[in-house]
Amino acid sequence: MRIRAAAGAAFGTLALLSFPATPAHADTAKGDTAFTSLDFSRTTVNVGTGTAQKVTVTATAKDGSGIKGIYGPKLVSPDDRIVHASSSSCTRPTSTTMKCVYGYTLDSDRTDYYDLRNSSAGTWHFTAEAAANDTDFYDLEDSAPVRVKRYAKLSNTQASPEPVARGGTLTVTGTLTRANWDTNVYAGHASQSVALQFKKSGGSTYSTVKHVTTDNSGKLRTTVTANSAGTWRWKFAGTGTTGTATAYGDGVALK
Repeated sequence: MRIRAAAGAAFGTLALLSFPATPAHADTAKGDTAFTSLDFSRTTVNVGTGTAQKVTVTATAKDGSGIKGIYGPKLVSPDDRIVHASSSSCTRPTSTTMKCVYGYTLDSDRTDYYDLRNSSAGTWHFTAEAAANDTDFYDLEDSAPVRVKRYAKLSNTQASPEPVARGGTLTVTGTLTRANWDTNVYAGHASQSVALQFKKSGGSTYSTVKHVTTDNSGKLRTTVTANSAGTWRWKFAGTGTTGTATAYGDGVALK
């Protein structure tokens, strides 16, 4: 990265995206400069197609000679997309430390060329350089990850017939979709394993009955034996690039 002081200070950075990004590589450092803490307001950010999502990064750097500045703070995606901070605020808690809070906005609203693409989903990294007064530095590249995932939705669970005879067959259906950042719409999520869960009437917890795989349109369909009255629902555990989802349940009585 090697930005150094000439790159400009952390204050007043603009909310814009730019290319190309430097491929992620290991952190580098000189002397006793270090980032003593890095905190994300959210470790996973699920981004849909409508509302922009916010994440805050709080970075504290320290050096015996004092920190001159923290430079080039940004989030970098797996496809080398860069998001610069939309807000920043820095303080000096002690003579040897600097603490900065950066706000980032993530969206796919298709209003400009640099919005999220499907290839952007996965592990992002916060990158920045802390420069000390004695020319020491710490170049943060690969050790501050955050997950940015495509938002997933499950349609309301449908179980029929209602009511059903004890020991009778229930057909349970649903649909799993996720945000398509390339087109800014929700589309069926194919070939995904989704848990069908059941909670007995009067119970407080769901138990997984079976796993069902979505078809090419993201649709779910299976049959189960109705031995008890209760509520059926679908639950998706998510993946490295797609968020979790839980459907509203459908209560079924016995006759």
